[in-house]
Amino acid sequence: MKKLLALAAASLILLTACAPKEGIEVRGAWARAAAPGENGAVYFVIHNYSGADDSLVGVSTDAAQTVEIHESSMAGDVMEMHMLPSVSLPAGEDVKFSTGGLHLMLFNLQRELKIGESIEITLHFQNSADIPVSAPVQAGPEHDED
Repeated sequence: MKKLLALAAASLILLTACAPKEGIEVRGAWARAAAPGENGAVYFVIHNYSGADDSLVGVSTDAAQTVEIHESSMAGDVMEMHMLPSVSLPAGEDVKFSTGGLHLMLFNLQRELKIGESIEITLHFQNSADIPVSAPVQAGPEHDED
């Protein structure tokens, strides 16, 4: 009987592990170290597992006075940064927020972002529930993950 229960429990665990993911997943979040009053940045990857497109429409945190979604791009030899009102999240795809591309700008930091600590941000979506994210503070892009 014990073997049967163990086999049933193992089967349930395997079935749960194989179940398709749903909704929005955020992974690899990190924030760049910065001093109070300065600007900071947050990077991560969002995957939309749902069958429908969605959009990231806002971000909030108590670590900064203002948070904006930005995109950096090269215009000739100059790196330019532009604020975006939202970012499309196509169904079934990753959208990467990384150095030199999409990222969150934290304006007028309310406290120091020290390496080894974390900040809390909340991502707001057009069609999905808000997602709280803990972003460890790190030194630079060598920590940027896929």
